[in-house]
Amino acid sequence: MAVPASKLLIGAHTSAAGGAHNALLEGKKIGATTIQLFTANQKRWDGKPLTKESIDLWFATLKETDLREIMSHDSYLINLGAPDPENLQKSRKTFHEETLRCLDLGITYLNFHPGAALHEDPQKCLDTIAESLLLVEPLLHKKGSLRLLLEATAGQGSSVGHSFEQLAYIISKVEKHIPIGVCIDTCHIFAAGYDIRTPEAWNTTLDKFDRVVGLKNLYAFHVNDSLKDLGTRVDRHADLGKGLIGLPCFEFLMQDPRTRNISKYLETPGGLPVWEKEIKMLRDFASRQ
Repeated sequence: MAVPASKLLIGAHTSAAGGAHNALLEGKKIGATTIQLFTANQKRWDGKPLTKESIDLWFATLKETDLREIMSHDSYLINLGAPDPENLQKSRKTFHEETLRCLDLGITYLNFHPGAALHEDPQKCLDTIAESLLLVEPLLHKKGSLRLLLEATAGQGSSVGHSFEQLAYIISKVEKHIPIGVCIDTCHIFAAGYDIRTPEAWNTTLDKFDRVVGLKNLYAFHVNDSLKDLGTRVDRHADLGKGLIGLPCFEFLMQDPRTRNISKYLETPGGLPVWEKEIKMLRDFASRQ
């Protein structure tokens, strides 16, 4: 059943400076119906624990703004497939703490970059990622309904998760134990070699995703244009229509029944003034059906 354009969950990665609740208020200002945020400083290993006051303020603001399906993005430092034991231990600890914060805030999705193999075999990296994810199983069964989302990567450097096959492999190792899914970043999959510039290209890519991963596992989109071309495996976001993917991609995304109702989060570089325009544009695309 198609959701009215005005009710579709579209937002951006807003700022939690001064408190997580501020990310909700910032989202409301730009016409968002959902947001993504960092629950802690994304460039530090140790995040401050949430206070009761900050949690209460979060839930009060959530009710006031009526935003839904909030998504957290974990720290950029985390590498759940790290070959170095010390880095792996720190990554697992920080991911554990992030999971706890998400549960405290009742967040719907925890989005994370799967990991990077560095100098090791990518297959070993994938297995280590799966092992890392299973460590938070007790937390996820304890309370809340948090779902972990593997973010499809561009394949830059030694990062894994740039092929649908790699995402499917990780899911196959953990799906019986934890709530898992995928967030497709449009810039990333384009840079990784999946064409999405036209409806025909999108159909081919979605058909492959369904065969390999399963559309039932697709829970969110990061909506970004790309400064780099198809298959370059370089992650450089652009504002919608200002990159090499182009607006027909995003028009399709807002109209095709397989993707229209899925939550969408902008990470385009233009910031708040651009996000407000892009959210409106995406709703306009959806209303043209």
